Amino acid sequence: MRDGVGASTLWLPEGAWPTMLAFLLERFPDVSAETWQRRMASDEVRDANGRCLHADTHYAAGLHIYYYREIDNEPHVPFQQRILFQDEHLLVADKPHFLPVAPSGRFLHETLLVRLRRDTGLEDLAPIHRIDRETAGIVLFAKNPETRGRYASLFQKRLVSKVYEALAPTLKSPVLPLSYRSRLIEDELFFRTQEVAGEANSETHIALLETRGEISRYELRPVSGKKHQLRVHLASLGIPILNDALYPSVRYGADEISEDYSQPLQLLAKSIAFTDPVTGAERHFSSQFQL
Repeated sequence: MRDGVGASTLWLPEGAWPTMLAFLLERFPDVSAETWQRRMASDEVRDANGRCLHADTHYAAGLHIYYYREIDNEPHVPFQQRILFQDEHLLVADKPHFLPVAPSGRFLHETLLVRLRRDTGLEDLAPIHRIDRETAGIVLFAKNPETRGRYASLFQKRLVSKVYEALAPTLKSPVLPLSYRSRLIEDELFFRTQEVAGEANSETHIALLETRGEISRYELRPVSGKKHQLRVHLASLGIPILNDALYPSVRYGADEISEDYSQPLQLLAKSIAFTDPVTGAERHFSSQFQL
């Protein structure tokens, strides 16, 4: 672990590359020779025994190597997370809008996981579930690898009560509360989900919390956990969540990100409740963020 980031690992396949540098350049064509040479000169590429590998090191199939991923021009997310609770097994964080839960794409250090690992020194910290980068609110992390699976199974068995809040246009009809059910599949744009005809595989309970003229605050209780389910369901009802850049229509592409920090998606993972599978305690955690 270095600055909250764990080393990436790679098994070297059979091949006729003369040197480590030649293999790495072919394996990672988007990373320049200068970058790899700098990493190797700084002893940042090693084998499983800790031996430093250099640009001219002879390539050896079957070797297990470790290196640290880097991202050039990683966007800075100017909002801070909070730790709401932790014990021997569990850490509960309150994630701000725009911060990814875990490293992916253009984000590495500016992720909730890496920030928490860096701030707490907990190298084994791992997310038990995830919420979208654009969504704020409660995220659970396992601290103990030996009990991590017991917490993860709660989500797999739908034994966790999750409550979201959203700001969206005021719904004229049908009357709330209601249960919205539909069939969701992956869209041809891989970063979206689409609603299609057929047997429902998703369900959301929707209730009205307050009306602010043309805008209302809704309580959303997902029964299933499909990708972007809440965003798709409200958009299908004709009340897309405020500042949603993907639904009902796309405002940016897959290789772009929303960096207008003045327009966060008005969706909040407000609370989560479950029976702790390790201690037996009744757990309930609520976000301190407000829409």
